[in-house]
Amino acid sequence: MGTVGFYAGSFDPFTNGHLEIVKKARECFDKVIIGIGYNTEKKQRIDKQKMKEAIEKSIQELGLDNVEIVLYTGLTAEEAKKYNSDILIRGLRNGTDYQYEENIAQMNEKVYNMDTCYFRAGELGYLSSSLVMELYLNDKPVDNYVPKPIADLLQEMKKRDKMSKNKEVI
Repeated sequence: MGTVGFYAGSFDPFTNGHLEIVKKARECFDKVIIGIGYNTEKKQRIDKQKMKEAIEKSIQELGLDNVEIVLYTGLTAEEAKKYNSDILIRGLRNGTDYQYEENIAQMNEKVYNMDTCYFRAGELGYLSSSLVMELYLNDKPVDNYVPKPIADLLQEMKKRDKMSKNKEVI
């Protein structure tokens, strides 16, 4: 068995920035597991199972065969250990991200003996799930910021929301 990197996040939604991190990480690890976690401090905007399916479709379309997607609750390091991973993958957009991530990385190292591997977001450093959702919620196009299956999922959500609002009016 080779090295397994565990890339965790709420991915609400999964963006092209997240995808770039996955592409970089898969070159460094034998297997990359994308862990979609339930963050109790964040409001869940998108159904996790539907996001998982859309990410799987994105990964399949690109032929990234050493990438797997899982759903989980609880502590990320404990979940990573279940998949024989001793390395957490994190994306960095800027110095603020580094400060935040480094505190978590130090704790994971002390408590779980896990290392953290950082990948720079590069030219997509401005992109975040929160910004994409802000655009989406204000009826602005997000196709340039998320993989196509994610954009399709968001469109489906928008249609469903409009239909339920129309039913309320009737």
